[in-house]
Amino acid sequence: MNTNDEDVKKILKTYKKITVIGMSPDANKPSQEIPNYMRAQGYDIVGVNPAQTEINAFKVFSNLADVPLEYRKFINVFRRPEHIPQVVDEVLKLGGVEVLWLQLGISHDEAEKLAENAGIKVVSNRCLLIEHRKLS
Repeated sequence: MNTNDEDVKKILKTYKKITVIGMSPDANKPSQEIPNYMRAQGYDIVGVNPAQTEINAFKVFSNLADVPLEYRKFINVFRRPEHIPQVVDEVLKLGGVEVLWLQLGISHDEAEKLAENAGIKVVSNRCLLIEHRKLS
């Protein structure tokens, strides 16, 4: 929720595999632009989108449960705020998530508190691309 820059910097150095929930096949949307940028910076990215199996050479899974555990440690979410409780419920059910990053404009206080209480580091309402450029 109120993750400081030093914590974000540690997250970006520690986790090199990221799952993007809500990855879009539209190259003009941030939910494809940001994964493209992060891949160019050396991160290994997979997506979750029930309507796709591949987007711009990214492997895409139909649901989070199908994503290999090593990619589930860092989840980057591009879903509207009203969907965040569902995402958190799924994350808590599956386990293995260490970082839940809600993109710029996305937050949900109750769901974020549930995730934090379960020991998950939550970053909300911050853009992964902007933060990477700023802190790298």
